[in-house]
Amino acid sequence: LSACCCSDQKYVPLSCRPSFPGSVTGDMCEDLCVHGLVEYKRCLYYENGKKVIEARWRGNPVILKSKLENFSSYEPLGILDYQDPVEELSPLDVVSYATLEVRNSLGLEDGAGNGSLARRWGKKLKPRERSYSRAELASLWSLLQQEEYTFLRVLQDLSSHVAKVLGSCGHFYAVEFLSAGHAWDQNIFSLEEVSVSGPQGPGRAGARGRWTSREMVHRIALSFLDMVWHFDNDFTHKLHLCDIKPENFAIRKDLTVVAIDVDMAFFEPKMRDILDQNCSSDEDCNFFDCSSRCNLDTRRCSPRRSNSNLQVICEKIFRPWFSPTLLGAKAGLPLQVELQRAVQDCSEAQEGSEDDRGGEAAPRRDVHQRLLNILSRLLQDGGASGEGGGTWETRSHVHTALNF
Repeated sequence: LSACCCSDQKYVPLSCRPSFPGSVTGDMCEDLCVHGLVEYKRCLYYENGKKVIEARWRGNPVILKSKLENFSSYEPLGILDYQDPVEELSPLDVVSYATLEVRNSLGLEDGAGNGSLARRWGKKLKPRERSYSRAELASLWSLLQQEEYTFLRVLQDLSSHVAKVLGSCGHFYAVEFLSAGHAWDQNIFSLEEVSVSGPQGPGRAGARGRWTSREMVHRIALSFLDMVWHFDNDFTHKLHLCDIKPENFAIRKDLTVVAIDVDMAFFEPKMRDILDQNCSSDEDCNFFDCSSRCNLDTRRCSPRRSNSNLQVICEKIFRPWFSPTLLGAKAGLPLQVELQRAVQDCSEAQEGSEDDRGGEAAPRRDVHQRLLNILSRLLQDGGASGEGGGTWETRSHVHTALNF
Protein backbone atom coordinates (compact mmCIF):
# COMPACT_ATOMS: atom_id res chain seq x y z
CA LEU A 1 0.00 0.00 0.00
CA SER A 2 1.33 3.39 -0.89
CA ALA A 3 1.42 6.05 1.80
CA CYS A 4 -0.84 8.31 -0.25
CA CYS A 5 -3.67 5.80 -0.10
CA CYS A 6 -3.80 5.43 3.68
CA SER A 7 -2.07 8.31 5.40
CA ASP A 8 -2.70 10.37 8.50
CA GLN A 9 -4.04 13.14 6.26
CA LYS A 10 -6.55 10.84 4.56
CA TYR A 11 -8.18 9.12 7.52
CA VAL A 12 -9.23 12.18 9.51
CA PRO A 13 -13.04 12.62 9.47
CA LEU A 14 -14.60 15.63 7.78
CA SER A 15 -15.34 17.43 11.03
CA CYS A 16 -11.60 17.92 11.55
CA ARG A 17 -11.24 19.83 8.28
CA PRO A 18 -11.80 23.59 8.31
CA SER A 19 -14.34 23.49 5.49
CA PHE A 20 -16.62 21.07 7.37
CA PRO A 21 -16.93 22.30 10.97
CA GLY A 22 -19.44 20.28 13.00
CA SER A 23 -20.55 18.17 10.04
CA VAL A 24 -20.09 14.95 12.01
CA THR A 25 -19.99 14.05 15.66
CA GLY A 26 -19.06 11.25 18.03
CA ASP A 27 -17.32 10.61 21.34
CA MET A 28 -13.88 10.57 19.66
CA CYS A 29 -14.22 13.80 17.69
CA GLU A 30 -13.03 16.25 20.33
CA ASP A 31 -9.97 14.15 21.15
CA LEU A 32 -9.24 13.65 17.46
CA CYS A 33 -9.91 17.13 16.10
CA VAL A 34 -9.27 19.49 19.01
CA HIS A 35 -6.94 17.94 21.56
CA GLY A 36 -4.81 15.79 19.24
CA LEU A 37 -5.20 12.75 21.48
CA VAL A 38 -5.67 10.32 18.58
CA GLU A 39 -2.28 9.54 17.04
CA TYR A 40 -1.98 7.81 13.67
CA LYS A 41 0.45 4.86 13.64
CA ARG A 42 0.11 2.89 10.41
CA CYS A 43 -2.29 1.64 7.80
CA LEU A 44 -3.21 -2.03 8.15
CA TYR A 45 -5.62 -2.38 5.23
CA TYR A 46 -6.91 -0.27 2.37
CA GLU A 47 -9.03 -1.67 -0.46
CA ASN A 48 -12.17 -0.49 -2.26
CA GLY A 49 -12.49 2.38 0.17
CA LYS A 50 -12.31 0.24 3.32
CA LYS A 51 -9.69 1.41 5.77
CA VAL A 52 -8.24 -0.26 8.84
CA ILE A 53 -5.77 1.90 10.74
CA GLU A 54 -3.67 1.37 13.84
CA ALA A 55 -3.70 4.38 16.13
CA ARG A 56 -3.35 5.42 19.75
CA TRP A 57 -6.20 7.10 21.59
CA ARG A 58 -5.20 8.82 24.82
CA GLY A 59 -2.07 6.68 24.80
CA ASN A 60 -3.90 3.37 24.33
CA PRO A 61 -3.62 1.34 21.11
CA VAL A 62 -6.85 1.10 19.08
CA ILE A 63 -7.93 0.08 15.59
CA LEU A 64 -9.84 2.63 13.50
CA LYS A 65 -12.17 1.28 10.82
CA SER A 66 -14.46 2.53 8.08
CA LYS A 67 -16.13 0.55 5.31
CA LEU A 68 -16.06 3.49 2.87
CA GLU A 69 -13.41 6.17 2.65
CA ASN A 70 -15.58 9.27 2.44
CA PHE A 71 -18.42 10.33 4.70
CA SER A 72 -20.35 11.45 1.61
CA SER A 73 -20.26 7.88 0.25
CA TYR A 74 -22.87 6.77 2.78
CA GLU A 75 -26.58 7.08 2.09
CA PRO A 76 -28.09 9.94 4.12
CA LEU A 77 -31.10 9.45 6.36
CA GLY A 78 -33.87 10.23 3.89
CA ILE A 79 -36.15 11.95 6.38
CA LEU A 80 -33.59 14.75 6.78
CA ASP A 81 -34.30 15.87 3.22
CA TYR A 82 -37.77 17.13 4.08
CA GLN A 83 -37.93 17.40 7.86
CA ASP A 84 -36.16 19.53 10.44
CA PRO A 85 -34.93 17.00 13.02
CA VAL A 86 -34.65 19.62 15.75
CA GLU A 87 -38.42 20.16 15.64
CA GLU A 88 -39.88 16.97 14.19
CA LEU A 89 -37.72 13.89 14.95
CA SER A 90 -38.00 12.79 18.57
CA PRO A 91 -35.48 10.51 20.33
CA LEU A 92 -38.06 7.71 20.13
CA ASP A 93 -38.33 8.23 16.38
CA VAL A 94 -34.55 7.93 16.14
CA VAL A 95 -34.46 4.66 18.05
CA SER A 96 -37.29 3.31 15.89
CA TYR A 97 -35.39 4.08 12.69
CA ALA A 98 -32.14 2.75 14.17
CA THR A 99 -33.76 -0.50 15.33
CA LEU A 100 -35.18 -1.11 11.87
CA GLU A 101 -31.80 -0.43 10.27
CA VAL A 102 -30.05 -2.79 12.72
CA ARG A 103 -32.61 -5.52 12.03
CA ASN A 104 -32.15 -5.15 8.28
CA SER A 105 -28.36 -5.07 8.56
CA LEU A 106 -28.21 -8.26 10.62
CA GLY A 107 -30.83 -9.98 8.49
CA LEU A 108 -33.22 -10.48 11.40
CA GLU A 109 -36.90 -10.92 10.68
CA ASP A 110 -39.77 -8.98 12.18
CA GLY A 111 -41.40 -10.43 15.25
CA ALA A 112 -41.03 -10.49 19.01
CA GLY A 113 -38.38 -13.19 19.21
CA ASN A 114 -36.44 -12.50 16.07
CA GLY A 115 -36.08 -8.80 16.71
CA SER A 116 -34.76 -9.12 20.27
CA LEU A 117 -31.16 -8.40 19.32
CA ALA A 118 -32.16 -5.35 17.33
CA ARG A 119 -34.38 -4.11 20.14
CA ARG A 120 -31.44 -4.19 22.54
CA TRP A 121 -30.10 -1.29 20.50
CA GLY A 122 -33.18 0.74 21.37
CA LYS A 123 -32.83 0.03 25.08
CA LYS A 124 -29.49 1.82 25.06
CA LEU A 125 -31.16 5.14 24.27
CA LYS A 126 -30.57 7.42 27.23
CA PRO A 127 -33.24 9.95 28.25
CA ARG A 128 -32.58 13.36 26.77
CA GLU A 129 -34.68 16.48 26.42
CA ARG A 130 -33.28 17.82 23.18
CA SER A 131 -33.63 16.23 19.78
CA TYR A 132 -30.72 14.90 17.79
CA SER A 133 -28.85 17.32 15.54
CA ARG A 134 -28.28 16.73 11.84
CA ALA A 135 -24.62 15.95 12.55
CA GLU A 136 -25.58 13.33 15.14
CA LEU A 137 -28.14 11.69 12.87
CA ALA A 138 -25.83 11.73 9.84
CA SER A 139 -23.01 10.19 11.88
CA LEU A 140 -25.28 7.52 13.33
CA TRP A 141 -26.63 6.66 9.91
CA SER A 142 -23.15 6.31 8.41
CA LEU A 143 -22.22 3.88 11.19
CA LEU A 144 -25.38 1.80 10.87
CA GLN A 145 -24.63 1.24 7.18
CA GLN A 146 -21.48 -0.62 8.20
CA GLU A 147 -22.53 -4.19 8.97
CA GLU A 148 -19.44 -4.94 11.03
CA TYR A 149 -19.98 -1.91 13.27
CA THR A 150 -23.63 -2.84 13.80
CA PHE A 151 -22.73 -6.44 14.56
CA LEU A 152 -20.02 -5.55 17.09
CA ARG A 153 -22.06 -2.76 18.64
CA VAL A 154 -25.11 -4.91 19.29
CA LEU A 155 -23.18 -7.94 20.58
CA GLN A 156 -20.51 -6.27 22.69
CA ASP A 157 -22.66 -6.36 25.83
CA LEU A 158 -23.71 -9.95 25.14
CA SER A 159 -20.43 -11.66 24.33
CA SER A 160 -16.81 -11.63 25.47
CA HIS A 161 -15.90 -13.24 22.13
CA VAL A 162 -16.33 -10.16 19.90
CA ALA A 163 -14.16 -7.06 19.74
CA LYS A 164 -15.39 -4.07 21.75
CA VAL A 165 -16.35 -0.81 20.05
CA LEU A 166 -14.67 1.97 22.03
CA GLY A 167 -15.78 5.12 20.25
CA SER A 168 -16.49 6.85 16.95
CA CYS A 169 -16.21 10.08 15.00
CA GLY A 170 -18.38 10.40 11.94
CA HIS A 171 -18.11 7.22 9.86
CA PHE A 172 -14.92 6.02 11.60
CA TYR A 173 -15.14 3.84 14.69
CA ALA A 174 -12.50 2.51 17.08
CA VAL A 175 -12.29 -1.05 18.37
CA GLU A 176 -9.97 -2.50 20.97
CA PHE A 177 -6.46 -3.40 19.83
CA LEU A 178 -5.81 -7.12 20.25
CA SER A 179 -3.07 -9.58 19.32
CA ALA A 180 -4.33 -11.12 16.07
CA GLY A 181 -3.44 -14.58 14.83
CA HIS A 182 -1.01 -15.46 12.05
CA ALA A 183 -1.02 -18.59 9.91
CA TRP A 184 2.79 -18.67 9.87
CA ASP A 185 3.06 -18.83 13.68
CA GLN A 186 3.00 -22.42 14.94
CA ASN A 187 1.04 -21.24 17.99
CA ILE A 188 -1.09 -18.95 15.76
CA PHE A 189 -0.99 -16.23 18.41
CA SER A 190 2.03 -14.36 19.79
CA LEU A 191 2.01 -15.91 23.23
CA GLU A 192 5.00 -13.91 24.45
CA GLU A 193 2.70 -10.85 24.45
CA VAL A 194 0.34 -12.56 26.90
CA SER A 195 0.95 -12.11 30.61
CA VAL A 196 -1.00 -14.91 32.27
CA SER A 197 0.41 -16.42 35.44
CA GLY A 198 -0.27 -19.97 36.46
CA PRO A 199 -1.85 -20.89 39.81
CA GLN A 200 0.48 -21.01 42.79
CA GLY A 201 1.31 -24.22 44.58
CA PRO A 202 3.74 -27.17 44.56
CA GLY A 203 4.09 -28.77 41.14
CA ARG A 204 1.79 -26.22 39.50
CA ALA A 205 2.48 -23.70 36.78
CA GLY A 206 2.88 -21.03 39.42
CA ALA A 207 6.25 -22.50 40.34
CA ARG A 208 7.44 -21.19 36.97
CA GLY A 209 5.33 -18.05 37.28
CA ARG A 210 3.81 -18.51 33.80
CA TRP A 211 1.95 -21.03 31.71
CA THR A 212 4.03 -22.90 29.15
CA SER A 213 3.25 -22.31 25.47
CA ARG A 214 1.38 -25.62 25.21
CA GLU A 215 -0.67 -24.87 28.33
CA MET A 216 -1.64 -21.52 26.83
CA VAL A 217 -2.55 -23.21 23.53
CA HIS A 218 -4.79 -25.63 25.43
CA ARG A 219 -6.52 -22.76 27.24
CA ILE A 220 -6.99 -20.89 23.96
CA ALA A 221 -8.44 -24.05 22.40
CA LEU A 222 -10.91 -24.26 25.28
CA SER A 223 -11.86 -20.65 24.63
CA PHE A 224 -12.50 -21.52 20.97
CA LEU A 225 -14.84 -24.27 22.17
CA ASP A 226 -16.57 -21.84 24.52
CA MET A 227 -17.00 -19.37 21.64
CA VAL A 228 -18.46 -22.06 19.36
CA TRP A 229 -20.98 -23.15 21.99
CA HIS A 230 -21.84 -19.54 22.76
CA PHE A 231 -22.46 -18.65 19.09
CA ASP A 232 -24.51 -21.80 18.54
CA ASN A 233 -26.74 -21.59 21.59
CA ASP A 234 -26.81 -18.25 23.39
CA PHE A 235 -28.58 -15.99 20.87
CA THR A 236 -32.07 -16.11 19.39
CA HIS A 237 -30.46 -17.41 16.19
CA LYS A 238 -27.33 -19.44 15.61
CA LEU A 239 -24.38 -17.29 14.52
CA HIS A 240 -22.37 -18.60 11.55
CA LEU A 241 -18.73 -17.71 10.87
CA CYS A 242 -18.00 -18.06 7.16
CA ASP A 243 -14.40 -16.86 7.07
CA ILE A 244 -12.45 -18.81 9.68
CA LYS A 245 -8.71 -18.19 9.59
CA PRO A 246 -6.11 -17.19 12.19
CA GLU A 247 -6.01 -13.57 11.05
CA ASN A 248 -9.71 -13.10 11.86
CA PHE A 249 -9.28 -13.99 15.54
CA ALA A 250 -7.32 -12.49 18.40
CA ILE A 251 -6.73 -13.20 22.06
CA ARG A 252 -7.03 -10.98 25.08
CA LYS A 253 -4.43 -11.12 27.83
CA ASP A 254 -6.59 -13.62 29.71
CA LEU A 255 -6.46 -15.90 26.60
CA THR A 256 -10.10 -15.33 25.64
CA VAL A 257 -10.58 -15.84 21.90
CA VAL A 258 -12.15 -12.85 20.14
CA ALA A 259 -13.61 -12.57 16.63
CA ILE A 260 -12.10 -9.34 15.27
CA ASP A 261 -13.20 -9.49 11.62
CA VAL A 262 -16.90 -10.28 11.35
CA ASP A 263 -17.64 -9.12 7.81
CA MET A 264 -18.53 -12.75 7.05
CA ALA A 265 -20.54 -13.54 10.20
CA PHE A 266 -24.26 -14.13 9.76
CA PHE A 267 -27.22 -15.06 11.93
CA GLU A 268 -29.33 -18.01 10.83
CA PRO A 269 -32.00 -16.14 8.78
CA LYS A 270 -29.41 -14.33 6.67
CA MET A 271 -27.32 -17.49 6.35
CA ARG A 272 -30.30 -19.38 4.95
CA ASP A 273 -30.94 -16.61 2.42
CA ILE A 274 -27.31 -16.72 1.29
CA LEU A 275 -27.23 -20.51 0.88
CA ASP A 276 -30.62 -20.81 -0.85
CA GLN A 277 -29.32 -20.58 -4.43
CA ASN A 278 -29.57 -22.48 -7.71
CA CYS A 279 -27.11 -25.34 -8.10
CA SER A 280 -26.03 -28.28 -10.23
CA SER A 281 -23.70 -29.87 -7.64
CA ASP A 282 -22.65 -29.50 -4.02
CA GLU A 283 -19.74 -27.32 -5.12
CA ASP A 284 -22.23 -24.62 -6.09
CA CYS A 285 -23.45 -24.53 -2.49
CA ASN A 286 -20.19 -23.41 -0.89
CA PHE A 287 -20.08 -19.88 0.49
CA PHE A 288 -16.52 -19.53 1.74
CA ASP A 289 -16.40 -21.69 4.91
CA CYS A 290 -20.18 -22.19 5.03
CA SER A 291 -21.54 -25.05 2.94
CA SER A 292 -24.81 -26.78 2.18
CA ARG A 293 -25.88 -29.54 -0.21
CA CYS A 294 -27.45 -29.41 -3.64
CA ASN A 295 -30.85 -31.02 -4.15
CA LEU A 296 -30.54 -32.37 -7.69
CA ASP A 297 -34.32 -32.73 -8.00
CA THR A 298 -35.04 -29.06 -7.33
CA ARG A 299 -31.63 -27.75 -8.45
CA ARG A 300 -31.53 -25.66 -5.29
CA CYS A 301 -29.03 -25.57 -2.44
CA SER A 302 -30.41 -26.48 0.94
CA PRO A 303 -30.81 -23.30 3.02
CA ARG A 304 -29.49 -25.24 6.03
CA ARG A 305 -25.75 -25.26 6.49
CA SER A 306 -24.23 -28.75 6.32
CA ASN A 307 -20.96 -28.00 8.11
CA SER A 308 -20.46 -25.98 11.29
CA ASN A 309 -18.26 -23.44 13.01
CA LEU A 310 -16.78 -26.23 15.13
CA GLN A 311 -15.98 -28.42 12.13
CA VAL A 312 -14.14 -25.63 10.30
CA ILE A 313 -12.24 -24.57 13.44
CA CYS A 314 -11.14 -28.16 13.95
CA GLU A 315 -9.96 -28.36 10.34
CA LYS A 316 -8.26 -24.95 10.08
CA ILE A 317 -7.13 -24.23 13.65
CA PHE A 318 -6.98 -27.39 15.76
CA ARG A 319 -5.45 -29.83 13.24
CA PRO A 320 -2.34 -27.69 12.66
CA TRP A 321 -2.07 -26.99 16.40
CA PHE A 322 -2.22 -30.62 17.50
CA SER A 323 -0.46 -32.31 14.58
CA PRO A 324 2.15 -35.00 15.39
CA THR A 325 4.75 -32.97 13.49
CA LEU A 326 4.34 -30.00 15.81
CA LEU A 327 4.07 -32.06 18.99
CA GLY A 328 7.23 -34.07 18.29
CA ALA A 329 8.01 -36.71 20.93
CA LYS A 330 4.83 -35.87 22.86
CA ALA A 331 2.64 -36.90 19.92
CA GLY A 332 2.61 -40.52 21.08
CA LEU A 333 1.35 -39.80 24.58
CA PRO A 334 -2.11 -41.34 25.20
CA LEU A 335 -3.96 -38.07 25.77
CA GLN A 336 -2.34 -36.46 22.72
CA VAL A 337 -3.34 -39.43 20.55
CA GLU A 338 -6.88 -39.18 21.93
CA LEU A 339 -6.92 -35.45 21.15
CA GLN A 340 -5.69 -36.00 17.58
CA ARG A 341 -8.45 -38.57 17.00
CA ALA A 342 -11.11 -36.26 18.41
CA VAL A 343 -9.90 -33.38 16.20
CA GLN A 344 -9.96 -35.69 13.16
CA ASP A 345 -13.52 -36.82 13.97
CA CYS A 346 -14.53 -33.20 14.54
CA SER A 347 -13.15 -32.02 11.18
CA GLU A 348 -15.07 -34.75 9.36
CA ALA A 349 -18.38 -34.35 11.21
CA GLN A 350 -21.38 -33.38 9.08
CA GLU A 351 -24.69 -31.85 10.04
CA GLY A 352 -27.25 -34.32 11.30
CA SER A 353 -31.00 -33.98 11.77
CA GLU A 354 -32.35 -30.52 12.37
CA ASP A 355 -33.98 -29.68 15.67
CA ASP A 356 -35.78 -26.61 16.97
CA ARG A 357 -32.53 -24.74 17.56
CA GLY A 358 -31.52 -24.96 13.92
CA GLY A 359 -29.65 -28.25 13.59
CA GLU A 360 -27.30 -28.83 16.53
CA ALA A 361 -26.70 -32.53 15.83
CA ALA A 362 -26.00 -35.02 18.60
CA PRO A 363 -22.69 -36.22 17.03
CA ARG A 364 -21.42 -32.65 17.02
CA ARG A 365 -22.38 -32.14 20.64
CA ASP A 366 -20.54 -35.37 21.45
CA VAL A 367 -17.30 -34.36 19.73
CA HIS A 368 -17.48 -30.92 21.36
CA GLN A 369 -17.73 -32.61 24.77
CA ARG A 370 -14.88 -35.00 23.90
CA LEU A 371 -12.60 -32.11 22.98
CA LEU A 372 -13.60 -30.21 26.10
CA ASN A 373 -12.83 -33.19 28.35
CA ILE A 374 -9.50 -34.04 26.70
CA LEU A 375 -8.21 -30.46 26.77
CA SER A 376 -9.25 -30.07 30.41
CA ARG A 377 -7.41 -33.28 31.30
CA LEU A 378 -4.31 -32.09 29.44
CA LEU A 379 -4.36 -28.89 31.47
CA GLN A 380 -4.72 -30.83 34.71
CA ASP A 381 -1.90 -33.20 33.79
CA GLY A 382 0.27 -30.22 32.89
CA GLY A 383 -0.17 -28.69 36.32
CA ALA A 384 -2.75 -26.14 35.24
CA SER A 385 -6.33 -25.51 36.12
CA GLY A 386 -8.94 -27.45 34.21
CA GLU A 387 -11.16 -24.47 33.75
CA GLY A 388 -11.64 -23.53 30.12
CA GLY A 389 -10.80 -20.26 28.47
CA GLY A 390 -13.40 -17.76 27.49
CA THR A 391 -15.18 -17.62 30.83
CA TRP A 392 -13.51 -14.47 32.10
CA GLU A 393 -15.99 -11.74 31.31
CA THR A 394 -14.23 -8.37 31.16
CA ARG A 395 -16.13 -5.12 31.02
CA SER A 396 -14.31 -2.26 29.36
CA HIS A 397 -15.35 1.26 28.40
CA VAL A 398 -18.76 1.14 26.76
CA HIS A 399 -19.08 3.19 23.58
CA THR A 400 -21.75 5.83 24.21
CA ALA A 401 -21.72 7.81 20.97
CA LEU A 402 -25.11 9.31 20.23
CA ASN A 403 -26.35 8.01 23.60
CA PHE A 404 -26.90 4.52 22.21
